Amino acid sequence: MPAARLSTFLLFLALFTSPLEAAGLRAGVSKVDITDYKAGPVHDPSFAKALVIQSDAETLVLVTLDAVAVGEIGRIGNGFMANLRGQLQKELGVKPESIVVNASHCHGIVRADAETLVAQAIKEAWAHLVPVKAGAGVGHEDRISENRRLKMKDGSEVDMRRAYSMPRDEDVASVGPIDPQIGLLRLDREDGQTLALLYSFACHPIMNPPHKGSSADYPAYASQLIEESLGGGAMAFFIQGCGGDINPLRYKEVSRPADAEPLGHKLGLSVIQAAKKIQTTSTTTLKVSQEILALPRGQDLEKRMAAIEAEQIKLLAALKPTNINFKTFLPLLIQQKLTPDFPSHYAQSYLHDQSLGQDALTKLDADNRAAVETYLQNIQIMEKLTRLNANHALLKKHLAQNRAAGSPTLDVEIAGLRVGDFKMVTFPGELTVEVGLNIKRAFADPHAFVAGYTNGYIYYAATVAQRNNTGYAQEDCDALVAPEWQKIFEDKALSVLKALAP
Repeated sequence: MPAARLSTFLLFLALFTSPLEAAGLRAGVSKVDITDYKAGPVHDPSFAKALVIQSDAETLVLVTLDAVAVGEIGRIGNGFMANLRGQLQKELGVKPESIVVNASHCHGIVRADAETLVAQAIKEAWAHLVPVKAGAGVGHEDRISENRRLKMKDGSEVDMRRAYSMPRDEDVASVGPIDPQIGLLRLDREDGQTLALLYSFACHPIMNPPHKGSSADYPAYASQLIEESLGGGAMAFFIQGCGGDINPLRYKEVSRPADAEPLGHKLGLSVIQAAKKIQTTSTTTLKVSQEILALPRGQDLEKRMAAIEAEQIKLLAALKPTNINFKTFLPLLIQQKLTPDFPSHYAQSYLHDQSLGQDALTKLDADNRAAVETYLQNIQIMEKLTRLNANHALLKKHLAQNRAAGSPTLDVEIAGLRVGDFKMVTFPGELTVEVGLNIKRAFADPHAFVAGYTNGYIYYAATVAQRNNTGYAQEDCDALVAPEWQKIFEDKALSVLKALAP
């Protein structure tokens, strides 16, 4: 064979017999309204959104729900994950561990058939896969959230809830941190138009009060703004981070109506600004992992209940009798604050009595001041009892659950996922913010994030210090796990993220 023809033949072999370059990622999106419009007033709709991402070797099905939790509380049943995974494995061949579901933790009311609707959304996204480029990024938003745990001067902590009163201002020493970071994953079609934008942020979506009706809260406004800004049918996916002890800013305000819309718009604008800076590139990197982690159940719940009961007895004994009720207390308090020297009458009356050697008004004032002070002390005791009663009930509930479980440990699912440079580890409970901050600080990767409220729900998961709080707050009483859970999970989270990194 002549040398020229031989060279041509060898070139042909090199081009057409070498392994084909792996195709890049493909993705599809879909959403469905899961609002129960028959359950009562609806302020804004709740959605289930599905994002399917595929490489030649792996599939990720990511679902975000405008719901309070994936199982245990609210309308999403405990069999949701198993049923959904079983159906999709049978119909689409998806591995169960490839399906990841995150609840925003909003308090919207969803339909009883949400499971069926979610499956339909996933199949719709699956049927419309397109080639995509991926890019990770970070944003910053510190204007819409606040830590709801107050550190008191006596060393205890109190949380802020609409279920009970704030403590006295003079007893508060400091507040906890927030996490202003927004984790971002952008997926663009080949023409550069954004297909999906995932944004993770840590904050309870509970700004809109129940009287407004069912609401997806601030993430709904953020997502709407993002989608309208990006255009082209882009879909925004909100992923709840470590928001267990993070409230919307001014959550307890009573001087004006609560409104989630401005909070959502601020978050949405920050997402948009950060997303514009992301450079998407072709990638084949898609990884999904699943591990089952055994966490110790709390063995101290009964002891904590006993401590609360002792404090309740002490507070009840401290209540004092008084001659006044609220009707007489309020005007007396105003009078004493308005004119401390002459609360009961005009100064002229006091001076007149003084000129005659009489002190009836002065003695009346002394009695009234004592009565008002006693009434104020009783109010403070009532407020403390309200907090203790609420959190004692939570401990009692979880003590019964732990006893009924018949096991000293609680199995939880830890998922890890990576898309391009974007990495995330998940947990099925309400992680408090310091847990997420610890993990991100230790892993030191700007594109690694932590999400709670995913693939199940085991109530709150607070830090050791929070869990041992002697002030008794929701995060440390509405919990199944023992304080030792924190190190076990943080170590596992780092291990999962490291496995995703190569």
